[in-house]
Amino acid sequence: MSATVITVLLVGSLIAGWVDAVVGGGGLILVPLVMILNPQFSNAQALSLNKVAAIFGTGSAAITLARKVPSARTALKYAPLAFFGAAGGAVIASSVDKDIMRPIIIAMLVAVGIFVAARPSFGQTPQPKTVTRKRWLSVLALVAAIGVYDGTFGPGTGLFLILSFTTLLGTDFLTSAAWAKIINTFTNLGALVAFGLQGEVLWLMGLALAVTNVIGAQIGARMVIGRGAGFVRVVLLVVVVLMATKLTADQLGIGLN
Repeated sequence: MSATVITVLLVGSLIAGWVDAVVGGGGLILVPLVMILNPQFSNAQALSLNKVAAIFGTGSAAITLARKVPSARTALKYAPLAFFGAAGGAVIASSVDKDIMRPIIIAMLVAVGIFVAARPSFGQTPQPKTVTRKRWLSVLALVAAIGVYDGTFGPGTGLFLILSFTTLLGTDFLTSAAWAKIINTFTNLGALVAFGLQGEVLWLMGLALAVTNVIGAQIGARMVIGRGAGFVRVVLLVVVVLMATKLTADQLGIGLN
């Protein structure tokens, strides 16, 4: 692997770490980049490389945000669901038809974008909701489902977690982002364990990418803390548009990779 390829991957991992820390979706940057520059890699190897980098980046962002948002530590009670959901998703990843999944995810992204754009106040200030049994079960179900999604497919896991917590619990985007980073750390870990047991992880390269991913994640986490919920909302909308465009291009075979 040439020095140029290594440098591009390291920079790409840094950018992915920043995006992940702010709103999620860094895998949409790093996974295609790995596959473009290393066409000999299998899909599982590319996904596992992203998981190695992301678990360190997302974990470091989670620690930084949790110091600012103490309530985020409550998210740890959902960690086992996130872990085992993602591990299960990673195991079945090879049997999932991504051409079927993409249109569903595109539709979800468009719906999210329209919803957030049409409601400027959404996620800007906390609007705590009483955690009823039904609401609590809904959170559990969504965390488990998003965990499976992260292990199977992945793009936008953090984004979907942020929207779920904001909608169901009435937290603002800053608090939801902190909760999402903790849960996303465990979905990354679950998927990584599953990929590791299958012998698909390229550890040396993954750890190198993890270094710059952490740098990007720390920059992103501090920007979230400094600029607040409004900043997260803007980045969320931008990421939604970019993700929907990229996935639509993949579905149509345009190849914007």
